[in-house]
Amino acid sequence: MVSTVVWGTGNIGRAAIRAVEAHPALELTAVLVHDPGKVGRDAGELAGLGHELGVTATDDAGAVLAAAPGAVVYAASGDIRPDEALADVVRAVRAGAVVVTPALYALYDQRNAPAGTREAVLAAVAEGGGSLFVSGVDPGWGNDVLPLLVSGLGTVVDVVRCQEIFDYSAYDQPDSVRYLVGMGQPMDYEPPMLAPTVPTMVWGGQVRLMARALGVELDEITETLQRRPLEATVGTATMGEFAAGTQGAVRFEVRGVVGGVPRIVVEHVTRIHASCAPDWPVPPGGGDGAHRVIIEGDPRIEVTVEATDAGGNRAAGGNATAVGRLVGAVHWLVEAEPGLYDALDVPLRPATGRLGRRRP
Repeated sequence: MVSTVVWGTGNIGRAAIRAVEAHPALELTAVLVHDPGKVGRDAGELAGLGHELGVTATDDAGAVLAAAPGAVVYAASGDIRPDEALADVVRAVRAGAVVVTPALYALYDQRNAPAGTREAVLAAVAEGGGSLFVSGVDPGWGNDVLPLLVSGLGTVVDVVRCQEIFDYSAYDQPDSVRYLVGMGQPMDYEPPMLAPTVPTMVWGGQVRLMARALGVELDEITETLQRRPLEATVGTATMGEFAAGTQGAVRFEVRGVVGGVPRIVVEHVTRIHASCAPDWPVPPGGGDGAHRVIIEGDPRIEVTVEATDAGGNRAAGGNATAVGRLVGAVHWLVEAEPGLYDALDVPLRPATGRLGRRRP
């Protein structure tokens, strides 16, 4: 059993606790939190499992890492604290742990990451013998292993398109939804996540990763952006009201250009309510989320993945699949040489030992 720590208990951390607890090769030994109100609470309660796991949350990262855990699932946010997230991850790698995380956008394509970021991780690997694998929460597999796998079914491949179609109304992250993405803000508000070059900073690594796997050189990476206002005030279960006339939907693309043509595209279509921008792509049969891969070529191939949690929430289901990819990689990373890995290095493995296995 690999002694495993979950660092952070937000949307991703809660899913990580559940994933680690369900994995037959992993043992949840610690949970790290930042909020003093969570210190001392049982991990099962924090994860919404309905029963205790006998692991109480702590804010003492030094003591947790001094116990030399085999793995750390770093689930704390890197959106608005990238330097702090990198420092935490480097600290865990230096302690000898295998670390998996979605928090460090720059390391989705680790070979082309900024030199300072990459060198900090590699120095920690050399010093402590740990490893790091970063994969996105949007989810990463939807922008790397799945489109690459599906592309291999085509005879002629013209364009690889990865879509996330998402309704934020059930997403319990009000600061990110309202201020980073700008939902419910006036149309002249400039959301930080949508500012020029930021989408490329976040998703460009995945475009470059796919280009590397497909054996093509990118001319450049470009962006497109569309925003739509709400026509009427709407209410949400988790974040209250969003007023008519404020931003209600966003659609953007991060495009890898080859030979003057966008050939590798990561597209996000996000809404705060289904009534906004109904002419934009929607999940099959409605619903609040789906991930789609479209291979334009001969033949044209389209694959849609809809993940739903036990409560019927597709947002939480999508998070769970992203976490499943990361947690599922831990055992492979433990067996591999210490290093810095990306999605082309780490195989997507079967759920060995988990078929039919339910939590108590």
